[in-house]
Amino acid sequence: MDISSICVKSGKGFKLDPNKCDELLGHNKKDRSKIEKKLSENTAKSAELQDKLYAQNTHSVLIVLQATDAAGKDGTIKHVTSGLNPQGCHVRSFKAPSSEELDHDYLWRISRQLPQRGTIGVFNRSHYEEVIVAKVHDLPMKQQLPKDRLTKNLWKERYRQINDYEKYLHENGIVMIKIFLHLSKDEQKKRILTRIDDPAKNWKFSAGDLDERKHWDEYQRVFEEMIQNTATEYAPWYVVPADRKWFARTLVSEILLQTLRKIDPQYPSLPEDQMELLSHYREVLEND
Repeated sequence: MDISSICVKSGKGFKLDPNKCDELLGHNKKDRSKIEKKLSENTAKSAELQDKLYAQNTHSVLIVLQATDAAGKDGTIKHVTSGLNPQGCHVRSFKAPSSEELDHDYLWRISRQLPQRGTIGVFNRSHYEEVIVAKVHDLPMKQQLPKDRLTKNLWKERYRQINDYEKYLHENGIVMIKIFLHLSKDEQKKRILTRIDDPAKNWKFSAGDLDERKHWDEYQRVFEEMIQNTATEYAPWYVVPADRKWFARTLVSEILLQTLRKIDPQYPSLPEDQMELLSHYREVLEND
């Protein structure tokens, strides 16, 4: 699958197009079974590369998922990581900061959850909440920040801090995959109604989702500004059409697979002297 058209490496001039939420990137609805089959194939291939990534133990991969409510973050994580080895894959969800977290800088709780070398980490929401929800609701004004930091340049400074932080991670072997699930307002409405009408999904419904939906236009503006200011060569954004769950999940699995292939992890080779000893060890075991 060609993912180049949804990869944003420079945010200059980027616009979040509401008409692209249901794009199939050259495919059509008739291809659904073929695309869903590719999801399974991708997860199997990613699992093989994950094993090598774990053995090589030099890089780690961090998948960051950002989106509006009901965009499919949980389902995407479930399907894309279903074939991976749980020992080398860790999912972290970031909700409203705790009192302890608010007593630290906003990247503190993120750094504590970064994936170890050789592993894949998945963030359901992330440090970007500090330039999304915090920006929509002007939360820094209610936090324990020095007054001289609450200036008109606050958000510009945060974008710069995030870019610097992600460059630091990149230079230390953490490969970032930043996914924005691009959901339409109409599709969100359908999914929230399903949560209300389907008893099996009632637990997913939150009245808070309706409150946040009132800020839809503002959230879209903030998402657009987020991508404009934090899309870089070393940590690009992938704007994934999310109105069709089956397509979005496959697309994310393809992004992960291509990223792992680019890293090209390999099983470590033993030194020559240790290789020579293997035959001896085999003989010892066979004669045991």
